Amino acid sequence: MLDKINSVFFEEAAELLEQLEGHLLSLDENPNDKDIIAAVFRAMHTIKGSSGMFGFDEISKFTHEVENTFDMVRNGDAPVTKELISLTLKARDHIKLLLDSKTQGEYNSQSQTLIQEFKNFMAQYSEGNTAPSNTKNVDFVIMNDDIPELESVSDDVEAEEVLLSYKITFAPSRDILKNGTRPKMLVRELADLGDASILMFLDDIPPLSQLDTELCYVSWTVFLTTKATKNDIQDVFIFVNDDSKIDIRSFEIDRDFSPKIGEILIHNKIITKQNLDEVISKRIKVEQMLVEENLVTPEQLQVAILEQEHYKNIVKKQNDSTASQASQSIRVSSDKLDMLIDIVGELVTFTARLNQISQDYGISSLLSLSEQGEKLILNLRDTAMDMRMLPIGTIFSRFRRLVRDLSSELGKDIELETEGAETELDKTVIEKLNDPLVHLIRNSIDHGIEMPEVRKQKGKNPVGTVKLIAKHAGAFVLITIQDDGAGLNTNKIHQKALEKGIIGPNAELSTQEINELIFAPGFSTADKVSSISGRGVGMDVVKKDITALNGTVSVESKEDEGSSFILKLPLTLAIIEGMLVQIGNEKFIIPLSNIEECLIFNPPTEDDGSMCSYIDSRGTYLPYVNLRTYFEIEGNVPKNRQVVVVNDSDSKIGLVVDSVIGNHQTVIKPLGKLYSHIDGLSGATILGDGSVALILDVFKLVSLLKRDESIL
Repeated sequence: MLDKINSVFFEEAAELLEQLEGHLLSLDENPNDKDIIAAVFRAMHTIKGSSGMFGFDEISKFTHEVENTFDMVRNGDAPVTKELISLTLKARDHIKLLLDSKTQGEYNSQSQTLIQEFKNFMAQYSEGNTAPSNTKNVDFVIMNDDIPELESVSDDVEAEEVLLSYKITFAPSRDILKNGTRPKMLVRELADLGDASILMFLDDIPPLSQLDTELCYVSWTVFLTTKATKNDIQDVFIFVNDDSKIDIRSFEIDRDFSPKIGEILIHNKIITKQNLDEVISKRIKVEQMLVEENLVTPEQLQVAILEQEHYKNIVKKQNDSTASQASQSIRVSSDKLDMLIDIVGELVTFTARLNQISQDYGISSLLSLSEQGEKLILNLRDTAMDMRMLPIGTIFSRFRRLVRDLSSELGKDIELETEGAETELDKTVIEKLNDPLVHLIRNSIDHGIEMPEVRKQKGKNPVGTVKLIAKHAGAFVLITIQDDGAGLNTNKIHQKALEKGIIGPNAELSTQEINELIFAPGFSTADKVSSISGRGVGMDVVKKDITALNGTVSVESKEDEGSSFILKLPLTLAIIEGMLVQIGNEKFIIPLSNIEECLIFNPPTEDDGSMCSYIDSRGTYLPYVNLRTYFEIEGNVPKNRQVVVVNDSDSKIGLVVDSVIGNHQTVIKPLGKLYSHIDGLSGATILGDGSVALILDVFKLVSLLKRDESIL
């Protein structure tokens, strides 16, 4: 049981560290963003608290020092600097190291070194060394009380949900109405900023005989809990601040603590604790006695009661929101999801078998049931697949750190831009995408983006840009890694390919074909080997990994404009819609997402059994491959055959088959050793009659044909 609880802690801590890295990188771009600063502080606070709870004292102690630093930043006592961001990123990596080691004391010296660095940073801004202020110079009475920190208010709230609480006293000038200003509208504007509790004071209104309708006699006290900043509140009063009395005090709300009236009055320095103790000792209702003893005015008591009610309402709202969020989502092990997909796959096969039996024996009632079962399983399949789908932004965010670190190491100034982070992919595909994307981004940064001085000479922005773009394209996802660097040096690639014997001296290649040579094993154009690149093991690994995902990778480049690497990947690797075809006694599955149409096979001349040739398709020549010949399938050739027209990203070919049977839900199974060496196959599936159908790899077939210049 303890191991299970600890595993939950490690999992949640890992998520917090990933979020922390994202917050720090965002803070690097927006150093004055208070919401991000608060998010960093909360992440550290949560890691500290949970580590201490589970007995990881070293992690808790170390994180406490980082938390102290960001407490200073949060309070405006220290600025956010590049030095602090880099130091905190190192601290984040160290915490991860401590979590991975799961031992106490192994990295104690590293902890002490980093702690000292944080203390040195804080020492710069302690004892009068205050941080530079970015606050506008506004004539407001703004007071920050010495309130004990009640940090738990934000522990369970996301960064975008940061709430701050203020007590605002607004006493307009008597003449405010004469210039057309309506103070009530200002109070309403405050209320629109968040959750507000409002108290209006009418004590200064004179008798009717002395009342001047052009003068304002009322004042307000507003308790406001909002996402808005103090500057936003100041802006509400920007045109009335000269003559009005405006007091803005910030305070924190602790959802685990509900203050009493006496505690509020003591905190606001209206009474002392001794006053309160004397009143309590008389065993009379505290509120009544405080007024009778002239310790507080009725107005002050009203304000305290309103503050207490506001406090209770906000805490209730936050707790209700947290409970609602908790009820809407649960944490499920990925192993359980994988098991669910496997079961769904078996159900798909079972339903196909049931349907086959009902057709073979002509049992209409069973056929009807099997059709209903097929619909239900189809819905179950889609639901299960949706559960496995994750936004690709979950890995996009990881590369911000990579770009930052490599830019610093190489002396380049590079920005990472992302588009389509919400695009969803199967989690299995996403898990296997990290390494290829790392290689491609490192390649763009090292080889693509020029040094700042070189970019200036070319008339470019000295700040380079790497873009990660994801978008859906039918049953596929296109991921583009784009840079605005120098582009590929075609001549240099060609020369290196000749030197390494990758191509022959008489080979005639197009520019695109030469650029594609960078994916050849052992190929590199780097003049020297560095810690980043130059060993010739990267781009070939990228192609291998993407091909293993049944995807393709291509490159586009223009000199001095940059390069783009395009990955085309299937949405899922588990269950697909396919077209079942037959050749002789063998059956094959063609992914439905690759199919454009089916045609009658009408060769222009007598079919001689050639593997590749052309047919006429609406006045255009369509290259085709005879799958019977390609797979060496024996048997009689039927008179009427069909052509299934398929496409990859930029080419169309025809696949000649004996007959098209129809659509088939395909549960993808890996190929055994017997078939793994055959080009053009990506997997297998079990049919309803228990036989096996091989799944065709359309991309591989197209690439094989492209090698024959007489065909494509």
